[in-house]
Amino acid sequence: MSAKGPTQAGLRWPKDRLVPRPRRVRDEHLAAVLRGEEFLLFDGAMGTQLQARGLAAGELPELLCLTNPAEIRDVHAAYVTAGAEVVTTNTFGANAAKLGDAASVEETFSAAVACARAAGARYVAADLGPTGQLLEPMGPLPFDDAYDLFAEQARAADAAGADLFVIETMADLAEAKAALLAVRENSDLPAFVTMTFGEDGRTFLGTTPEAAAVTLSSMGADVVGINCGLGPAAVAPLVRRMLPWASCPVMAQANAGLPHVVDGVTAYDVGPEEYAEAVAGMLDAGVTVIGGCCGTTPEHIARERKLLSDRVPAARHVRDSFAVSSAQDICSLDYGQVGVIGERINPTGKRMMKEALRSGDHDHVMNMAIEQGRAGAQILDVNAGLPEIDERAVMCQLISELQGVSTLPLQIDASDPAVIEAAVRSYPGKALINSTNGKAQTMADVLPIVKHYGCAVVGLTLDEDGIPATVEGRLSIARKIVCECERLGIPRRDVVIDCLAMAASTDQTQPRAILDAIRLVKQELAGVRTVLGVSNISFGLPFRPLVNGTFLAAAFSAGLDLAIINPCLTRMMDVVDSWRVLSGEDESAQHFVANYAERSDRAPAPASPAEKAAASSTGTSAPPASAPAPAEPSDPAARARELVLAGRKGPMPEAVAQVIEEHDPMYAINEVLIPALDVVGDRFERGVFFLPQLMASAEAAKAGFEVVKKAVDATGQGGGVSEKGSIVVCTVHGDIHDIGKNIVRMLLENYGYNVIDLGRDVPPQVVADAVAKDHVLLCGLSALMTATVPAMAETIELLRKQAPWCKVVVGGAVLNPEYAEMVGADFYARDATETARIASEVLG
Repeated sequence: MSAKGPTQAGLRWPKDRLVPRPRRVRDEHLAAVLRGEEFLLFDGAMGTQLQARGLAAGELPELLCLTNPAEIRDVHAAYVTAGAEVVTTNTFGANAAKLGDAASVEETFSAAVACARAAGARYVAADLGPTGQLLEPMGPLPFDDAYDLFAEQARAADAAGADLFVIETMADLAEAKAALLAVRENSDLPAFVTMTFGEDGRTFLGTTPEAAAVTLSSMGADVVGINCGLGPAAVAPLVRRMLPWASCPVMAQANAGLPHVVDGVTAYDVGPEEYAEAVAGMLDAGVTVIGGCCGTTPEHIARERKLLSDRVPAARHVRDSFAVSSAQDICSLDYGQVGVIGERINPTGKRMMKEALRSGDHDHVMNMAIEQGRAGAQILDVNAGLPEIDERAVMCQLISELQGVSTLPLQIDASDPAVIEAAVRSYPGKALINSTNGKAQTMADVLPIVKHYGCAVVGLTLDEDGIPATVEGRLSIARKIVCECERLGIPRRDVVIDCLAMAASTDQTQPRAILDAIRLVKQELAGVRTVLGVSNISFGLPFRPLVNGTFLAAAFSAGLDLAIINPCLTRMMDVVDSWRVLSGEDESAQHFVANYAERSDRAPAPASPAEKAAASSTGTSAPPASAPAPAEPSDPAARARELVLAGRKGPMPEAVAQVIEEHDPMYAINEVLIPALDVVGDRFERGVFFLPQLMASAEAAKAGFEVVKKAVDATGQGGGVSEKGSIVVCTVHGDIHDIGKNIVRMLLENYGYNVIDLGRDVPPQVVADAVAKDHVLLCGLSALMTATVPAMAETIELLRKQAPWCKVVVGGAVLNPEYAEMVGADFYARDATETARIASEVLG
């Protein structure tokens, strides 16, 4: 959350945001498209068409709607003639931050919609592209500020007469969510949302097609899909992965292959016939909305129109699985599968957790998340419910910090609706809300939040009269919750009923009643899932883990889907793993054999420190453990390396200080921090880590470097830490995007390089002067827009003349090795970690 805090930010949210808005749909054809019953054809590329018409590098293309509307209208008209039903306004970057003082958002959208209408388009789609900045916690832009930028665009487009919105080229699921909320809360027009993926099948922030589909379609996007980044052959398998998880129609707008330069102009290598062949396969798979992105022309769109002429939409299967998601991945359960919710991020009965929440030092919380993930949790429960703290602010801060250390989806555990809404609003994924219950007021407070933000929800079987003693009473409350969810449009697959485990020590009829209630809920309320906090059953009894494990097995047999447990207790995970074998979920017992082949009950290993701490926090004795979560290394150097890998910056200063005591400052850099960052980079390259984890690890390393610098200064050894050399970085002239450049700068700084950041939209001579001034040996140039690649070539040409000693590395969304060679660069880096390796090669 931003420094202004969620409370102040929340005041900017529309007061009627939770009130459902019926869609305003222009005609019956568009309504049929939104039902998935008919096809819809969008237009193709605008940017490359403008470049072909002589768009000058550095000129904001959106301003052409005001300065040269005839040219924009002609591009639109060519697509309409080719058969496009939807014309996308030339407003990809028309937000207040990018337009600056050049034009207002309102006048830009008014002119853009007018250009599209004048071209004869059946439908005008208001185009909303990314803000150009990273959102918190990875970047400087608060979620609510991003929302405000998109909301201003949404209001302007609606007032200008657009028919629908297309939110496109999103790589950050949080940013896509901010844009979708802005559209839904400030307009009643349909919203189409597309994400951009790389060759590894993820966005650059690590989002999968499945996670994007689950999150955005659950939130109420009318169409979800994929655009840009890849050619149609590469997009096809990704859109097939998205199709089963989207509860709405799916669209695809691929690039016309890879870009290359011909006579100084960007060209693409996939022609209309090859493009259409790949699109045909997507239509057969169930895609119903198509068009084109970078490099596509009216000829590509005309060929797609022919594809649709004799087709009807293909039938597709949408999974009815329970599914929640983080920014990186999903947790889904088909019928018969069981899942684990880690319970440890909860202050109830946990002294260290309470101290962490009170102090604001959340490293203990982050460690709990890491340990539970390693132990087998699939969802993490997050509870910040202490009366003496600002629960809303702390909850939002925890969610932000957890993104750097875990990719698991979250269960937001709070009783205050304001806390729940603040948490799920900016959460980059589909959260599970814990909880609502059968009380009329609670359902009225919580369920509209569930619906509006596309969450799943836990329903507790209690109401104004308390917890029923009978099975039938629990079922009655469960039915009431499910009926109210369905009335609001929340599907049964998103409803998880908790029949509430009660202590067997006080009433031994309760365990059987709970099991019978689970069984009855599954029988009578088909499609609904069940969840249970297991450990309550053993309260007041000795050897609680044995009772808990036995009851968990019985609950699985009764139909329990999700168990809220401490996964670091081996006995509990033993039950989970063995049940998955017995139920057939663990096919051929592969997981079980791999993890239990060396286990023996004859000589159980002692409990791990994590298990002892977990057991003591609940007043139980720790069970034997054979495969505990790894304990922290006792060796300071190994511990510091592990902290970097885990992205935990809190304990880093102490760990690095201990390394320096045993060795020296340069040992800490060369033998600990740099090797750890190399491992992080390798994991990032292999898709094990994603950008949030990369940046968290870099921040942890930075905390260590600060300790080293202080130690060096204290010994008077001079600038030993900064002797690795200087690197100039910038975004080239005409390009105002700097997300990638900023990530590169941060990582290079954490490797110990002195980074001279010239910013964005930097003229070639400024770059050459900066390199010459300090005789810099390496210069990094970034470009996101195809129109600014010539400026990159111009900059490199000038460097060759004025600073021939300097090597040049280039990167950015529109770059590839071929482009890098064409513009005269020495190196191409596809990401920040590769840039760091190149820096090591050039500078050491």
